[in-house]
Amino acid sequence: MEKSAFRCVECNKNALELHRDYSNGILKITICDSCQKPVDKYIEYDPVIILIDAILCKTQAFRHILFNTSLNIHWKLCVFCLLCEAYLRWSVLQQGSEQSSDPADIIRYTKEWDFYGMFGLAALELMAFCGGVFCFLWLSVGLLGARPQPLDPQQLLRALLLSCYGKVLVIPAVIWEHDYSPLCLGLIKLFVLTSNSQAIRGRGTFSSLLFQ
Repeated sequence: MEKSAFRCVECNKNALELHRDYSNGILKITICDSCQKPVDKYIEYDPVIILIDAILCKTQAFRHILFNTSLNIHWKLCVFCLLCEAYLRWSVLQQGSEQSSDPADIIRYTKEWDFYGMFGLAALELMAFCGGVFCFLWLSVGLLGARPQPLDPQQLLRALLLSCYGKVLVIPAVIWEHDYSPLCLGLIKLFVLTSNSQAIRGRGTFSSLLFQ
């Protein structure tokens, strides 16, 4: 990763390095010139702690993941989350429909075309959501009349996709089905939206004018 891509997890300012390597394996964390705090405290943390802070929607954890690591699984995570959401919708559809002995219906259930349809629908909704976020940020900043740093669409898209990890929680919600499943699914959607907003806030640039 290029050093110019590093960011301070506290104030979101650019940093030349995360740590300095002295002789005999001695490492010293770099202090940010702007906020006088460690540029990235998470480089000393265990990945499990970083994951917990991300689940708690801490902006610093999102900045660490987005700017100071080479994590590049956002597309794989996106496909997995879409599969989870498609399965949830498909299971609800199957529960609401009665099984039929008609050969045409048997073939349809065998091929599970409904599942692929739900996957396509979830993908379209995700694309619409990401496009809506882009339009909202551009229009909002335009109305503010400010001139922020250039927006990196690829980086913002990566932030949105990574912050959709909460959709994985639909798996235990489906497995442990009970009377409160609709409430659980609503809370999961709220959690995903909260993660999206924190990821956008951690991304900075345009969104810093809106959320800070």
